[in-house]
Amino acid sequence: IFFRKLNRPSMEKPTEKPQCPNFSSGPTTKRHGWSAAKIEKTALLGRSHRCAPCKDALLKAVTDTHRILKLPEDWKVAVVAASDTGAVEMCMWSMLGPRGCDIVHMENFGQVWWHDADQQLRKSGLDCREFTVENYGELPKLHEVDTKTRDVVFTWNGTTSGVKCPNADWIADDREGLMICDATSAIFAMPLPYEKLDVITYSWQKVLGGEASHGMVCIGPRAVERLESWTPEWPIPKIFRMTKNGKLDEALFQGFIINTISFWCLEDYLDCLEWAESLGGLEGLIAKSEANAAVLAKYQATRPWLEYLCKDEACRSNTGVCFTIADRTPDQVAKMVKLLDSENVAYDINSYRTAPPGLRIWCGSSVEAADLEKLLPWLDWAHEQVAM
Repeated sequence: IFFRKLNRPSMEKPTEKPQCPNFSSGPTTKRHGWSAAKIEKTALLGRSHRCAPCKDALLKAVTDTHRILKLPEDWKVAVVAASDTGAVEMCMWSMLGPRGCDIVHMENFGQVWWHDADQQLRKSGLDCREFTVENYGELPKLHEVDTKTRDVVFTWNGTTSGVKCPNADWIADDREGLMICDATSAIFAMPLPYEKLDVITYSWQKVLGGEASHGMVCIGPRAVERLESWTPEWPIPKIFRMTKNGKLDEALFQGFIINTISFWCLEDYLDCLEWAESLGGLEGLIAKSEANAAVLAKYQATRPWLEYLCKDEACRSNTGVCFTIADRTPDQVAKMVKLLDSENVAYDINSYRTAPPGLRIWCGSSVEAADLEKLLPWLDWAHEQVAM
């Protein structure tokens, strides 16, 4: 038996490679056909962000976002600094305080919101509680969260854990507090129940494949009411301020920005939105991401050695898809990832550094299903190679 195993013929090395090997979970790959030259032709480089053309471009970004996401008419959209992190922190520092707050997270990025609430805002009187998980790949006990009387800050989709909220049934219909949703790796790829949310944040560099650096804040009327009726006990840095003289800073939601923006990045975001519409808008983006994830699901079903990090199918992410490899050591998994990288087949598909060793393959809408299909034989080949 040992002799036959030792001398078994090795799998033939695949020859066809993905056209684009970028499967990183952020920044994510550019859309198929993206051109830097196209961006360069139209980007308002070297112009003041206060000039009329630049303000028009910013206004177009927020109005097109509102339309493509099909947000309720009374919702508002703003471009803010510091990616999704800045967007979430802006809302936490500006809105939290009059009620207790539950922080719900299932991986390291959401844990940051808990850390800042617990270690910083609590010192100024915030009553906060943590709802989390013991292991990556799990979802917190959502029905234990008080969505009726307390504010809630939560992550819809765990970028590093491969877990998403399956629905919004756990959110009270008659809530009194605010629901602040970090949707950065969910929005444009998963349907979000706007009627159950008051704040949505995200960054350009996830599902749309935009540039990093800038974030987006979408707020509903209940969030506006909070901003105009509550003054936090703690000082609010300029970059987080959303009101002026006790009223909502309406200019912020009409294309005005607090800090100077990169108009290269903005033009790239506008290009992303134009591309999104060419796919059929929000529904087209969601369908493409789900189809991408289905490619991996079909493959995994016939590979006993490849296991989803999230065991509950209803809670599995269709963007950051995370796997463990049952029959390989952590060192072998690391070698597998490096081997695929060196073959220019798949870049940056290692699991997050604090997650269990495995693979994390982005299936957002800027990824092509054909590239995922071409990746699969290489996974088989690399899996065998590292065992030799």
